[in-house]
Amino acid sequence: MNTRLLPAGRGRRTAALIAAVILSVAFGAATPAGAATTTACGGNPPDSVQDATHNHTMGSQVARHLGHRCAPRPTSFGPAAVVYGMDVSSYQGNVDWQTAWNNGGRFAYIKATEGTYYQNAYFAQQYNGSYDVGMIRGAYHFATPNTTDGATQANYFVDHGGGWSGDGRTLPGALDIEWNPSGAECYGKSAGAMVQWILDFSNTYHARTGTWPMIYTAQQWWQDCTGNGGDFTSTNPLWVARYASSAGVLPYAWDFYTIWQYADSGTFPGDQDVFNGAYDRLQALANG
Repeated sequence: MNTRLLPAGRGRRTAALIAAVILSVAFGAATPAGAATTTACGGNPPDSVQDATHNHTMGSQVARHLGHRCAPRPTSFGPAAVVYGMDVSSYQGNVDWQTAWNNGGRFAYIKATEGTYYQNAYFAQQYNGSYDVGMIRGAYHFATPNTTDGATQANYFVDHGGGWSGDGRTLPGALDIEWNPSGAECYGKSAGAMVQWILDFSNTYHARTGTWPMIYTAQQWWQDCTGNGGDFTSTNPLWVARYASSAGVLPYAWDFYTIWQYADSGTFPGDQDVFNGAYDRLQALANG
């Protein structure tokens, strides 16, 4: 993992803990004193629609297994250094990026692909539109480890929008790995085979782009489907999904998260995210 993003050692852990405590207050039932909130909740389509089209949003299976959450973004917050953002898919259509920017969004991840059979028809509008309004943007891939191997899906992702460039405004691609939308929850793979699938995806993406992909997952999925195996902390930043007032226990071996997806609806289009650091750290991540 790019340890330049946060202070090293105890200082890094302490900073992350302080940020988590403040964010827990900010995203809890009580709004921080003096903070206004923006309320807008409209979630993604139901599971049946996503299943029928073989087009699943990031966190769709997190919500299916652990429940939905609408959490408006406080328009002011405490001393924690964080940056707000969102992730969107074709279900958001042509996004009004200027409004998202005006509401405080500064980064966005866009769904590019799923398996080796799906490409987001709105990708260009969403990927370029977020960039044009001033956001730092990236692309994500919804993994289906039961259909093709990790290397094949990494190549498909890179070939259809998931690449990276060191322009300071493009984030590393993200591997969205969560519960199987249909069939065996862990895609019929053993824990060891799942870790190897993720490793093959990660290594192939790095070979193609020169940067390591973000890994998006939930603690419970990682426990269930990797057996709490696979230490990716030295290479892959963690994007943790937990629809609650804090990020909670992190997946095995990671001691801090880079992005937290805290709700699947709220102020911004799509899912609601927060970067664990100041804006210059987000820029550092984009710079590789």
